[in-house]
This record gives sequence, structure tokens and C-alpha cells, in this order.
Amino acid sequence: MKKLFSLFLAGITSCAIAQTETQGTAIMQPIVHLFTGMNQGDSAMVRSAFAREVTLATIFTDKTGKVVLRRESSLASFLKAVGTPHPEPWSEPIWETRIEVDGNLAQVWTRYAFYLGRKFSHCGIDAFQLLYDGQEWKIFHLADTRQTTGCQVPESISAQFTNR
Repeated sequence: MKKLFSLFLAGITSCAIAQTETQGTAIMQPIVHLFTGMNQGDSAMVRSAFAREVTLATIFTDKTGKVVLRRESSLASFLKAVGTPHPEPWSEPIWETRIEVDGNLAQVWTRYAFYLGRKFSHCGIDAFQLLYDGQEWKIFHLADTRQTTGCQVPESISAQFTNR
């Protein structure tokens, strides 16, 4: 788990951060919980990363070349997928992370690659919007893009999956 946590935090090194390092770490904490929970199949950990009301959206190009915006009707279906046993762990390393903050609103924009076990699945951008509820940061909106080609995953990340 320490290796996984450090992998996620490695993406923060290139942040354009307009806040303290402590605030940046606090903002990233629910995102780390999300990815760690996904990797461990722990839906309770994933749920803890999100606010009570959440919107999820994915933008991708279908097989016919049409751009598709798919919205999830609830977080429940995602949590069920995470918590349902699957043969390979889900890993989503991130890099080129940027954090922007205005009061109780934060936005995190980061590149990612998604792996099923050791096999590359897709890449894109994760765009998180988070709120600070007076005690902690929570994700209230997550949108992502998905591509299977043209991905430029850093060697330092891809090597962790191809050289296990």
C-alpha cells in the first residue's frame, strides 16, 4: 500500500499549486483513498472519498467515431463494481497533477493510466471537483476522458506494470 500511495503522490510533484503543501496533501487525500480503494476492491474506502451528493461523467469516442458523454446515475453502481470481486487489481496511477483552490472549492486535473492487473486498459484525464466541508475535502464531481490509443504514459509508471 505504501508503494501505491507513493505512486499517487508522485504525480503531485508537477502541481501548479496556489496553496500550502499541507493543503495540497489534504486535497489529494480523498483522491488517494479513491484509487487505493479501487486497487484493494474496498468500496467503503472509495465511498469515504466522496461527498453525499456526487455526479460522475465520462467522455469517450465510440467505435463509430461519435463523441459520447456518459453520466452515471449514482455512485452506487460504481461502488458495486469496485466491491465485486474481480481477478485482477485495478490500478490508476496519475501524473502531471494540477490543483486549483478558491476557499472551499478545489479542482484537481490530472493525467492517468488505468491497468487491470499488469495489462494497460486506457488513459485520459481525471477532473475532480472537491468541497471542503469544514473538516475534510470530499469529491463531489468526477469527470474523465478515456482513450486506448495515443497514450503517453511515463516510463516510470508503465515499467511498474510491465516489469513486475
